[in-house]
Amino acid sequence: MRAAVSIGIIGTTSAEVVRVLAPRVEGLGFASLWINDVPGGDSLDGLRAAAPVTETLGLATGVIPLDRRPASTLDLRELPPVRTTLGIGSGRADHPVRLVRDGVEALRKSTTASIVVGALGPRMRRLAAEQADGVLLNWLTPKAAVAAAVEARAAASEADAPRPRVVLYVRTIAEQHARPALEQEIARYESVPSYASNFERLGIAAADATVTDAAGLAAFDVVDELVLRAITPTNSLAELERFVEETARWRFQA
Repeated sequence: MRAAVSIGIIGTTSAEVVRVLAPRVEGLGFASLWINDVPGGDSLDGLRAAAPVTETLGLATGVIPLDRRPASTLDLRELPPVRTTLGIGSGRADHPVRLVRDGVEALRKSTTASIVVGALGPRMRRLAAEQADGVLLNWLTPKAAVAAAVEARAAASEADAPRPRVVLYVRTIAEQHARPALEQEIARYESVPSYASNFERLGIAAADATVTDAAGLAAFDVVDELVLRAITPTNSLAELERFVEETARWRFQA
């Protein structure tokens, strides 16, 4: 595959699991470990568990909602900037673009880590392309991802900004018994108004933006980095280890 392939896990994954899983992810040749940030699960704490047990693995948050966790409150200690990517987003802010713009500016003053912006719509993608180091896309089909990537790169060129890194988060299952969990994830996002509107605008179904096998992985080889967000029945260490081992095999089939 041309795209770098990474692994994504939920922020509530325990530090003990992360410490065992992260070296395995690195050893299998994945580019980064992305940990999303949810209530009850601090992505930065998760990355702090992964940092000392890995050497080259990228450490990334996908994404920290700045309405809930302002940029000025983020504890970046013990995270090597050269390996760290801070994925940030607006959450449910009333003025999302302004919040994220201010967040990027604040983080530039406090860290040299890479900054990517979680962007659903064109205004946020433009902001990501012009002011951040990259854009993090979510719940898109390969065709829609290509269009979003072209748009972001054009915006950066117009602003005389560096070429943005385009990252795509894709919900993925590696075993069929994980399908019910994937269907629950699909239903959850389809019930979120902003995502439901985006699916309707693009004329796609949420299920079209998921990966379930090696052929599906190959179809998404259209961005700079593809993050396989692990969907398993219980998020246990054994399930996550099987997930990374199986998807590592897919990379060589794609």
